[in-house]
Amino acid sequence: MDFMGQFNQSQVSEFILLGLISSQEIQFLFFALFSMIYVVTVLGNLLIMVTVFSTPNLNTPMYFLLGNLSFVDMTLASFATPKMIVNLVRKHKTISFTGCFTQVFLLHFLGGVEMVLLVSMAYDRYVAICKPLHYMTIMSKKTCILLVAASWFLGLLHSGLQIPFVVNLPFCGPNVVDSIFCDLPLVTKLACVDTYTVQIVIIANSGMISLSCFLILIISYSMIFITIRSHSSAGQSKARSTLTAHITVVILFFGPCIFIYIWPFSNHSVDKFLAVFYTIVTPILNPIIYTLRNKEMKTAMRKLWSSFVSSREDT
Repeated sequence: MDFMGQFNQSQVSEFILLGLISSQEIQFLFFALFSMIYVVTVLGNLLIMVTVFSTPNLNTPMYFLLGNLSFVDMTLASFATPKMIVNLVRKHKTISFTGCFTQVFLLHFLGGVEMVLLVSMAYDRYVAICKPLHYMTIMSKKTCILLVAASWFLGLLHSGLQIPFVVNLPFCGPNVVDSIFCDLPLVTKLACVDTYTVQIVIIANSGMISLSCFLILIISYSMIFITIRSHSSAGQSKARSTLTAHITVVILFFGPCIFIYIWPFSNHSVDKFLAVFYTIVTPILNPIIYTLRNKEMKTAMRKLWSSFVSSREDT
């Protein structure tokens, strides 16, 4: 049956999001906490982007990829967080049918982009440490642009392959989503037909892609660590510091993804808090980890701030 025919069977015009917890006092506490985290996330990632693309010393493949990662993190934090924050102080927590599937699409689109970007960053570190003499030849500007373009294309492909399976399902009854935003496993359960096949598709696509990328990254970083053991002590220290930051982001990003999509119908309470971690906490880790642990970035930010203050004084 075609898309419009299936869509017309869907009598549900909106979904109800239960949110995190029913206690009103705790909801107001979360409202203040999540609002602060969201503002810091957007400003922090925006600062990284401005610093990277306005500082000549940071015109390198690693920082080019980092700037793009910051943009994805800022967008990933914005696809559902503002509405979730508003819902914390609203009595009726609803989202339209179109809005719900827009959230689903953006979640998997941006999540897929970030996965490929993290793999690209691992490849950049591998070339820099294992093939330093050929680094600028291999990681040319053209290569960096292709890696970023590939990440957006693969993210779109990842999301586009899943959404038609769910949006074409008939939704004619229950409309309560036990989460802070719409996601495939929970929305699929609300369909009026047997969704076993769709659930398998979700696990095969989201779950296995998350797990595969995670394993590729762990293997890549393990090979890099083996390589740097033969370098000088100073080289080891700098490389390990950079790799530790990368691995921390990888584990904290992929951990919730793997848990939610490999075991998508396990424990809703755990899944809800993992969803918060995935969409609110993880995007703020990028500015914290990459700035507090990176001397070049901190130096560039201080110079940028000094230039800004000087220009204000001159005017």
